[in-house]
Amino acid sequence: METKNKINLLQNKKIAIIGGGPGGLTLARLLQRRGLEVKVYERDENRNVRLQGATLDLHFESGLKALESAGLMEVFKENYRPDNDRYRIVDKNGVLFIDDHDKESTGAFGDEAFRPEIDRGPLRDILLDSLQPDTVVWDSHIVSLENKDDQWEIIFKNGKTAKADLVIGADGANSKIRPVVTPIKPVYSGVIYLVSNILEAEKNTPKLYEFVKGGKILAMDDSKTLFLSEKGDGSLDVYIGFKASDKWALESGIDLKNVKEVADWFKKEFIGWDNSWLELFEPEETEFVDRPLYGMPLDQSWETQNNITLLGDAAHLLPPNGEGVNSAMLDALILSENLTSGEFKELKSALVDYEKQMFARFAEEGKETGVMMEQMYSPDGLKIMIELFNELPN
Repeated sequence: METKNKINLLQNKKIAIIGGGPGGLTLARLLQRRGLEVKVYERDENRNVRLQGATLDLHFESGLKALESAGLMEVFKENYRPDNDRYRIVDKNGVLFIDDHDKESTGAFGDEAFRPEIDRGPLRDILLDSLQPDTVVWDSHIVSLENKDDQWEIIFKNGKTAKADLVIGADGANSKIRPVVTPIKPVYSGVIYLVSNILEAEKNTPKLYEFVKGGKILAMDDSKTLFLSEKGDGSLDVYIGFKASDKWALESGIDLKNVKEVADWFKKEFIGWDNSWLELFEPEETEFVDRPLYGMPLDQSWETQNNITLLGDAAHLLPPNGEGVNSAMLDALILSENLTSGEFKELKSALVDYEKQMFARFAEEGKETGVMMEQMYSPDGLKIMIELFNELPN
């Protein structure tokens, strides 16, 4: 009887997930394991067309919990990067204040405080490979969405269309689905990142590569941050954080594809910072992109619709806080359970309960993120961060 109830809520109905990031793919995997018909519509032309982003740390109560439910923990253990979660916190002169490398271990699976790291690309591959053939429909850049007779018609840039009885927007910060659900827009945090990836870092930035030691460096001073993280392919992710207008890239006139112009700007903006950081700008092929950090209002809510919802950044974007991918994967887990548990007699009730949980969790995460951002970009940011790390259990 329980199995029958689990199927009935969406039996013979088409589910469309818009966006093939970790949240959307996790949801697809979870729903397919429960026998539901799912398509994931992703705007990328194929799985290899775009370099996947930063290293991610998965948390016991969210990302790892979702992977466990998806039956993917063993393959995750084969692909995660041990010790990549080790931090070194320094000031602008590279003086070391916190060094996780002094620890014998940073934890183990089953430890609630353990947050194993994996590059976004391998995590995406794990999820993609777990899906049934042809689940992901590539080159599906959505243009519009129309509700016809309680069913959605999805129109794509390539001229194709699709129909779905339930649509889940998992298409990130610039979601095309979100405006169909709510008119609420994100708010600028006041902080902007300049982001880059330095290939073959051991060769191109040898001193900083050695300093990172296979983990991460967080440099803080003068209400600014510089974050370096080694990836499994030997490259180095770079995030330069500072307060500025969200239109800074246009107003500054700097060509972010010209590394010499960025270096000149860095010398002026980060005046007093040690010259060792300038190694980041030596590889001539290095390019930067600007990333103003936005977040949704903490009191956001909307009236639940019958057959459409959101998850991940599309629903509750926040500045980077270590929770983004975990929150999206937990969204996927809760939503999949609501849709298949048999507890709800109608689809809308399942969505109402899911969104209620999501709003409450987002409000709490948002408050913590706001405090974190204020602290990190304050004159005492380094001191506060050191105190926080020293309070963590060994």
